[in-house]
Amino acid sequence: MMRYLSRNLGYFVCANIVLSLLILNWREVSLHLPFRRPPTNLPALNRPISPGVNVELLSGPETETISQFVFTTIPGRAVVHGFTMLDKLYLKNGTLYILTTEHEKFPQREHLLSKPINVGPGIDTTPTKENLDFVSPRDAPEVLGDYALHIPGFTVILYDGPQFMTHYYHWWGEIILGFWRVYNALREDVAAEVLPRPNRFLLPNVAPGKWRDRAGVDAPLMRAAFPDTLIEEQDYWEDLAKLGTTVVFERVMLVSRASAHRHPLGSVWYKMIAGAMAVGVPEGYWNPIRSTLVQNVVGYLPVPPGSSESSISQGGRGELPIVTYISRQGGGRRLITSDHDRLVESLEALDKEGICKFRIVQMEKLNVKQQIEVVAESTIIVGVHGNGLTHQLWMPPSPRSAVFEIFYPNDFTFDYEMLARNMGHKHYGVWNDTFETYGKGDYHKGVHFSDQFHGSAIPVYGPAVAQKIRERLVDPIED
Repeated sequence: MMRYLSRNLGYFVCANIVLSLLILNWREVSLHLPFRRPPTNLPALNRPISPGVNVELLSGPETETISQFVFTTIPGRAVVHGFTMLDKLYLKNGTLYILTTEHEKFPQREHLLSKPINVGPGIDTTPTKENLDFVSPRDAPEVLGDYALHIPGFTVILYDGPQFMTHYYHWWGEIILGFWRVYNALREDVAAEVLPRPNRFLLPNVAPGKWRDRAGVDAPLMRAAFPDTLIEEQDYWEDLAKLGTTVVFERVMLVSRASAHRHPLGSVWYKMIAGAMAVGVPEGYWNPIRSTLVQNVVGYLPVPPGSSESSISQGGRGELPIVTYISRQGGGRRLITSDHDRLVESLEALDKEGICKFRIVQMEKLNVKQQIEVVAESTIIVGVHGNGLTHQLWMPPSPRSAVFEIFYPNDFTFDYEMLARNMGHKHYGVWNDTFETYGKGDYHKGVHFSDQFHGSAIPVYGPAVAQKIRERLVDPIED
């Protein structure tokens, strides 16, 4: 009997030892699993980035770890002031951390992000370590702890307050366009025709709903362009902070307006995407966004004559190019009434002559679907400087596509000229009966705002505009 009990007691002790070892091993795996998680199907590179930024080969292979923590890296050449791609970006208690042994090879903190406060004269937006800090592998266990919540996929962190987000042009023409342009610098590195869409946009400094524009355009168009992408706001960021643990984002695009303006070109063009223009991207990089949005909003892809795309258009549409005049006569900044009337008459004459089909619209009187359809069918857009010209984002590029932007004489700003360059449209600045346009690599010198820039008596000579449009649609296409 004693032999039986002794033998079974031995089995019991051995079994408990084995079970204890298994439990300890499981705890060890669960402790470090978030830092060892393999990447999802995203382009993962560790190559030198664009010239002019002091970033070389930032780490070894993607799986390289020190004390179980994966280095933060910049993939490929997707980096410029205010728009920075980062793989393995850490977050704890509201502070972002870059894990590296080579702090000096990353962009400066103020080129990565800025304080998320309203900008203005005399306002210091220089970030501090509370916004973003660099941590070495030696200090990582103390700063970050020994485990993390893993956020998979691609997150676009818009690290600003809502000041400029609530505006159609600033949201789509700078924030989204800038992010997509810099992101597409990866396409040549990974030989991809189309890059994966973000899994989420994260607005950590914006209360729920406060990023939406007054016209109610931005949010619906985001749903159409990024139907599978979440839009998370300040409460999401706060939820992560309440957990009290480290979070590691698998891939991030960090976007910051004030940081973007710190680029040398920011003082030349005075636009958030000025620096992004120095990032080389494939021609037509915006087409996937435009096509997805138009298809989802309108239900088909209009193909104006001479369009650079091939698709099935609706029956009979687009036999002649469509010229759309976006009128602002119901708003503050507008044409002299008699000049507006003569412009309409001159453009109607082109229609009667069979040069084009002419339409005049006031966007504020159309619903979102109608607005998108109007510009998606157009070859040329005409209008006074204003938000309506942001709609050129949805006009298909072609050898004859163009934007005619009417200014008060001698005034100029780059908002819609820069959009036209990104879209592949020819831009004409219109000063009454004088036109200014530039080719690749050539730009207007400086900006100018007179007292009449936002005035209600902007002049334009309609017959001259009509003649220039005639030339654009009829004359042989220049290279």
